[in-house]
Amino acid sequence: MSQHDAITIAVIDCDGGQRQKIALALRPYYRVFDFPDLETAFGTMRQRPSLVVVDEAVRSGQRRDLIRTLKEEPSLAGVPVALCKTPGRTAEYGITIETAPDATIEKPIRRKAMVATISAVLNGKVEAGWDALPKASRQTLRESLKAFGTFAGLVAGGEFLKFGSLDAICAPLIEAVGQSEHKHILDGLKGHDNITYVHSLRVATLLSLFGHGIGLKEESLVILSAAGMVHDLGKLEIPAEYRNRDDDLDDEHLAAMRGHVDSTIAYLKKHSDVPKGVVIIAGQHHERIDGSGYPKGLKGSEINDLARMGAIVDVFAGLTEGRGSRAALSSEKALARMTEEMAAGLDTRLVGLFRQIVLDNAL
Repeated sequence: MSQHDAITIAVIDCDGGQRQKIALALRPYYRVFDFPDLETAFGTMRQRPSLVVVDEAVRSGQRRDLIRTLKEEPSLAGVPVALCKTPGRTAEYGITIETAPDATIEKPIRRKAMVATISAVLNGKVEAGWDALPKASRQTLRESLKAFGTFAGLVAGGEFLKFGSLDAICAPLIEAVGQSEHKHILDGLKGHDNITYVHSLRVATLLSLFGHGIGLKEESLVILSAAGMVHDLGKLEIPAEYRNRDDDLDDEHLAAMRGHVDSTIAYLKKHSDVPKGVVIIAGQHHERIDGSGYPKGLKGSEINDLARMGAIVDVFAGLTEGRGSRAALSSEKALARMTEEMAAGLDTRLVGLFRQIVLDNAL
């Protein structure tokens, strides 16, 4: 599996103060590179961005040409462009099909609204690509996205989560893995801008593949895939700017992030009919064999076998996902780190089995 890189935003604006304001507002969520003009951007950009933000502060005579150039540049083919503008000034741009931005961000810039606009553009592009995927993979992605949106509302309102809604995801997911379509699902998530959803479905998919690879029965595969989808539900209560990264957090926010496990378990026990096995995996996926994990500091045989699998997949998924400004590791580097630096905390026998499955599937 090629790594799931952090989403990269390029900001082009000749007004240095405005450019820095936009870049600083976006950095908790994305990797951001800012440039004063197009020439500098093309001369120093080392990777294809996920989206380009252009501010109207670009000299008026160049604005339309800039958007046209971005859209016609072969190396940026398909990269969406968002224009930051003052309301009511659209007419002066003389916008045509060739120079129309994919989205507009109105001034004065409000971070929440700007991120929502960018996220909608990125996600719409990714989700449109699902139509070309095989049926089981397409169904898994569509059903899981719809369900995850429902989960957010249920958790926020303290409403009941029925296991049947998870089964609508688990069935096509297990079918897709059985038909060796897991790469379609994993690739289909690349570039999607809902990190908790992406991580949850990646964990569910990799857990299903792990269970299938070691010969677990259907019942266990359902438990594993369902646990993957709900293991981080407690994170939905945490602001996105902290959810999107797992480094550079102060003690208060780190404690809040770690508290997602207790929040998840409290919700599942009180507001769901999910099987006990799902709750156990969700509750123990951050526990470690040597007792260094959380929230209970369990060790050795105190940790459930399926939860040990959950811990391994959760770590692997986290390491191979770009979050905020942090770049993803390749599968090989992630596995090396797990077998070397993390050996004391993870079940080494299961890590070995998982490693072989990853390598056999060229993930």
